[in-house]
Amino acid sequence: MKKLLLPLLLVGILIAGCTPSVEKKNTLQEFFSYTENGETLISAHRGGKSYAGYPENCLETMKYIKESIPNALFEIDVASSEDGVLFLMHDSSLERTTTGSGRVDQKDWETLSQLHLKDDFDSITDYQIPLFKDVLDWAKKENAILTVDIKRSVDPELVLRFIEENEALAQSVIITYSMETAQQLYKLNPEVVLSVSIRNMKEFETAASSGIPWKNMMAFTGTIESDPSLYAKLHEQGVMCMLGTLGNLDKKAKARGDVLYNEWTKLGIDVFATDRPLEVQKALSK
Repeated sequence: MKKLLLPLLLVGILIAGCTPSVEKKNTLQEFFSYTENGETLISAHRGGKSYAGYPENCLETMKYIKESIPNALFEIDVASSEDGVLFLMHDSSLERTTTGSGRVDQKDWETLSQLHLKDDFDSITDYQIPLFKDVLDWAKKENAILTVDIKRSVDPELVLRFIEENEALAQSVIITYSMETAQQLYKLNPEVVLSVSIRNMKEFETAASSGIPWKNMMAFTGTIESDPSLYAKLHEQGVMCMLGTLGNLDKKAKARGDVLYNEWTKLGIDVFATDRPLEVQKALSK
């Protein structure tokens, strides 16, 4: 019996070694799968803005908003320094949002890291430009979801690889502005979730024939209301619809009443991309 024990153990080890490992799937695909009567989500444009003392694309602003909206999404802008460091910044120049001046991509990170951020009211704050890595680390720790807008000077593949290296794919939806970019990123990683512009039936058909599964998409339906039939078609495919109220529609709601957010929800909107996340949250909770 003892002679059989070692061979049996070796067989067991070999079988265990041959058992395929279970890969960790991107749970965002399930999170963004449309379900009827699901919770309406709020995406803070540029990580949150329009609040005194809290600049856009600022980690402290995201922390502030998350205190009131625990499941908030945060749309952020990723730029690159002259020496290849990824950080958060929307503009191509520094004047509007920081104490610096000149082109963003012509400054090294050491210079950029010394600057302070301004809020929407041109007030200088104590906050500084956040590294993209620090924001990813925070998102993983706090289970926050980011929608990542990649600036034109930055290669989308570089950003996807950086997200993968930092094990933050389950926190990151990548915004795309063309089907070609969406297809490129899906080919690089079939687990990625993409924000794709689908504002009309022509763009719906383009998405349908793109080769990208619907489960990998969230539909950005534009910054004006689309025909509700488009939202219904997307829902039939299990795709959530995001409306960009940032800009004119937010101003319309502020002037006519925040009840408009509830009315847009009834039309078929699942996610609001807004400059007024706290006000939207208050309206939807009534």
